[in-house]
Amino acid sequence: MDLMMDVAILFSGLNAALLIALLYFYARIALRSRASHSIGLTFFALLLLANSLLTVVSYITMAPFFGKEALPFLSTVSVLEFVGLAILLRITL
Repeated sequence: MDLMMDVAILFSGLNAALLIALLYFYARIALRSRASHSIGLTFFALLLLANSLLTVVSYITMAPFFGKEALPFLSTVSVLEFVGLAILLRITL
């Protein structure tokens, strides 16, 4: 497998880990406060987690079908999403 695909898979997996942490914190806040904003953030984190997990599975199973030209874009999207989620987690804490 190509190194760029490995980077995309790695960062998509790390995104899922960050989303699990965000989901935990948002759900904990939602259970305590019952605020609709916190419930919405919990739902949003859950949907993004499903997206990240599906991305990891699709990258692993469909890696041979991606052209070499697309791999830098897939990796860049995963890395940028990781940076955004890391900042969001830092702000949340």
